Amino acid sequence: MESKEQLLMELLGLTARSLTHLTASVTSMSFELLRSEDEITKAAGRRMIDRMATISAGLDEHWRLIGELTGVHIAHEQIETIEELQLQAPPN
Repeated sequence: MESKEQLLMELLGLTARSLTHLTASVTSMSFELLRSEDEITKAAGRRMIDRMATISAGLDEHWRLIGELTGVHIAHEQIETIEELQLQAPPN
């Protein structure tokens, strides 16, 4: 059985990875909002992108600390990305 410390480090890594994916998804959606004709929607997209940049900087610190704990340093670019899935209408 793995030690509690190892399990905690794994949990931290998984949590940081999930937060990184969530941040990337919200940022992507915010860029889509910038394409709107509506100025209020565009402004909301710009504000959200700024917020996501701040959160992303915090996540970089999480990854640095996880690297210190595990001895495995992972650059932000090395985090596997999730592929976009599109919903399709169910077959008739």
